[in-house]
Amino acid sequence: MKATDLVVTPTHLRFMGRKFPCSVGKGGISTNKKEGDGATPRGTHRLVGMLYRPDKMVRPTDWALPIRPRDLWSDDPTHEDYNMMVRAPYPHSHEKLRRADRLYDLVILTDWNWPYAVKGRGSAIFIHRWRKPGHPTEGCIGLRPADLAWIAPRIQHSTRLIVL
Repeated sequence: MKATDLVVTPTHLRFMGRKFPCSVGKGGISTNKKEGDGATPRGTHRLVGMLYRPDKMVRPTDWALPIRPRDLWSDDPTHEDYNMMVRAPYPHSHEKLRRADRLYDLVILTDWNWPYAVKGRGSAIFIHRWRKPGHPTEGCIGLRPADLAWIAPRIQHSTRLIVL
């Protein structure tokens, strides 16, 4: 492991010599992730993108992409766009990226089950802000907004997400 890796345990994330409290999935950390289990997948994952709300914050890095009003994430395992960013109108099951709450103001995308999704393995694992301390996610990794804002511009191309 390198100092530039994001290393996650059930209660905290380590990055660049610092330790941040975090939340993981309500299903805990799992070596056998399945669709709908609420688990965070154990393993080493690449970071493949960053999205942000330009109406809520400044661009955190030069490679971050804005979340636009019609941006969605397909979570329909029966559709060919499963686990991909799509645009409204989209008639299949999806999640809005531009949410009314602030959960997805800043999102770091991982390569979990992407870009070639295996049906039933579970859709996207994001790193995003948490709802509140100790509140589990649906499988993603949640951080305090200030910690996420500190981490985002320091991520490098070689940064990995390692879930222990």
